[in-house]
Amino acid sequence: MQDIIDRFISYVTIDTQSDPESSTTPSTAKQWILANRLVEELKGIGMQDVSVDENGYVMATLPSNVDHEVPVIGFVSHMDTSPDFNGTNVKPRVIEKYNGKDIVLNEEENIILSSRYFEDLLQYKGQTLIVTDGKTLLGADDKAGITEIVTAMEYLVRNPEIKHGKIRICFTPDEEIGRGASKFNVEKFGAEWAYTMDGSQIGELEYENFNAAGVKITIKGKSVHPGYAKGKMVNSLLIANQFANMLPPAETPQHTEGTEGFFHFYSIRGDVENTTLEGIVRDHDFDKFEARKELLQKITNELNFKNGNAITLEIKDQYYNMREKIEPVFHIVEIAEQAMKDVGISPIIKPIRGGTDGSQLSYMGLPCPNIFAGGHNFHGKYEYVPVQSMQKAVEVIVKIAELTSNKYQE
Repeated sequence: MQDIIDRFISYVTIDTQSDPESSTTPSTAKQWILANRLVEELKGIGMQDVSVDENGYVMATLPSNVDHEVPVIGFVSHMDTSPDFNGTNVKPRVIEKYNGKDIVLNEEENIILSSRYFEDLLQYKGQTLIVTDGKTLLGADDKAGITEIVTAMEYLVRNPEIKHGKIRICFTPDEEIGRGASKFNVEKFGAEWAYTMDGSQIGELEYENFNAAGVKITIKGKSVHPGYAKGKMVNSLLIANQFANMLPPAETPQHTEGTEGFFHFYSIRGDVENTTLEGIVRDHDFDKFEARKELLQKITNELNFKNGNAITLEIKDQYYNMREKIEPVFHIVEIAEQAMKDVGISPIIKPIRGGTDGSQLSYMGLPCPNIFAGGHNFHGKYEYVPVQSMQKAVEVIVKIAELTSNKYQE
């Protein structure tokens, strides 16, 4: 347990936030710090073919230790943390034998991680938690995944009696801004399938996710002195408000769950003359996903008719539901499910209300279900991770490697 704690803390104290406004890969230079650190660490634990390419993708190999043919499998996690909340100067705190009560993260600012509000905390009573100081995110998304993969590979190196085929691992930049798989070299990776260690609570196993698109709405207005504006002024801010109000009010993130889709505007910037709305569209069902994009275009057309073509709508598909690519090779989900059961975990198979590198990788020829990394409350100051969940994730990785070898043994 202490090795996992020490490794995890050493990763999260490195600021690796990505930047959606940057055009480089990685989007921030500070991601190189962790990338280079991981290269040296992987070499140190005995991994082979360790490399980092010009875009910051770290790859390494654990060679097979069996004589029979086994498909090459892989494990993937991302190095960056979300730009949605402060990720600088992370100061994690270890809570041993959590007592089920409120945790004061920051006494000065009265920031409390409460089990009354975050009820999932209660299932970890008696366990060891790692929390924030209330001023930053933690970075368990996805440095818990990195910790688990590195720890599992080190364990397999040290315990050659556990039989496994060739295993490839990769740590990617910029997943949090939707670019984690954009420059992933699937051919170089060379695996038949892989697993992202990027889920949340213990037991999660996911092979379907949202279809996703990004939306940018640019509105051109006409600024005129308000005292003389009748029949002349076009207020772009009011048109933006009209646009948002023409969407179904109950189809927002705060009103939906399960496989229900939504519209979500997360940014508005503007004045009378120019306003920009940015948002996302999400739906598990592809036909409903297409219908949502059509509705945005319909609203644009209606408001342009009334306002002299003031609106420009840009929609860019980001990723698709990986279920279509996973179902034909469903045995890779069954192996992960069995691995969880074998180490005493009840699998929680459910759709992701989001996406992972795996959703894009699956469409790039690398089927890639998602497995829990253990953290909760990602992208904010209430983020935490139970250490025992990370331990179990390590066991799952090791067991997947073992089961895959056994499955293909003559």
